[in-house]
Amino acid sequence: MKFRPALLSLLLAAALGGCSSLDKINPFASSSKVKMAELDTIKPSVNVVSLWQGRAGKAEDYVFTPAVVDSSVYVAANNGSVTRFDDGKQAWQVSAGQPLSGGVGSDGRLVVVGTPKGEIIAFDAKDGKQLWKARASSDILAAAAVSADIVVVRTGDNRLYGFDPADGKRKWVYQRNNPALSLRNAAPPVISERYVFAGFPGGKLVAVSLQNGAAVWEGTVALPKGTTELDRVADITSPPVFDGPQVCAVAYQGRVACFDLTNGNLIWARDMSSASGLAMDSRNIYVADDKGAVHALDRFRGTSLWKQDKLFLRQLSMPRVAHGLVAVGDVKGVIHFLNRDDGSFSARFTTDGTAVVAAPQSYGSGWLFQTQGGGVFALDVQ
Repeated sequence: MKFRPALLSLLLAAALGGCSSLDKINPFASSSKVKMAELDTIKPSVNVVSLWQGRAGKAEDYVFTPAVVDSSVYVAANNGSVTRFDDGKQAWQVSAGQPLSGGVGSDGRLVVVGTPKGEIIAFDAKDGKQLWKARASSDILAAAAVSADIVVVRTGDNRLYGFDPADGKRKWVYQRNNPALSLRNAAPPVISERYVFAGFPGGKLVAVSLQNGAAVWEGTVALPKGTTELDRVADITSPPVFDGPQVCAVAYQGRVACFDLTNGNLIWARDMSSASGLAMDSRNIYVADDKGAVHALDRFRGTSLWKQDKLFLRQLSMPRVAHGLVAVGDVKGVIHFLNRDDGSFSARFTTDGTAVVAAPQSYGSGWLFQTQGGGVFALDVQ
């Protein structure tokens, strides 16, 4: 079996008996007899326009998610470079002086990245000047969540750290027991007012207090099933999404589930497996599942509205919704735009031919994509 290193956010890592590991198992890996879907010719119903394109540097064996604040975009790469673009023009570029493995988090004042050695490095968003460094317990695989009051960082050993944005002093740490086998997780935590939300191995979605790092509530997105450790992997490896009083998440070999944001009460759940993630708008939840199908579900009841299954095994990214279109990237660097109402193909855009693994971001009225090859693409439609 051959594994695809571009999908390291989905790889399994284990410490069985404290000494052995399964650190490169791809949950999408399939028999050589099963091929990904070829793309049929489509008749575009919208015109995709490239607002601008830039370069971030290669991600290599990591996932780098771009940060967007107004018209500024912050990107990073494994070679240590951190770059700011303003309306597509490079405003500054600095080097962290060492390889990077996670980023980017920004609130427009701080720009935060992480290293394989567990260092968190904060730069001034205005000019790229390094402001502080802090250290955590393990490698940083995910982008930090940054606000005016706190920087929340997730480590490779599934701990959450809260740091003071002024000087990097640690405020708190949240940790929990991990199962023997779990997916390597590059999903960033997300902040909503008083809480930070993060999914964990074993299918748990946790709301953690921003003030002191204590768990406020814990929701079960999936329950591990099966007789072997591999069968029982049921991890949340994508960021939760929220809107109003509702927060939703999806687990690999598990379910999609939505909860009351304030108290963690389950609103609905349905079986579905995804390691790449979901998106939400005012009406629906959109999920890219492990087999390459995109599903639309009613966000209030969980009922199926449509399914687009012509992207079989194309290893889709997390979806992102704008202009009534659901955009997903694939392993070949193709962006697919689906009609929100029925899932039909509305357009395609080809990037640099390398996988879109990082979650797409909203940019103005459109989208921003960063590929594993380091391409940065700001897109909109006419």
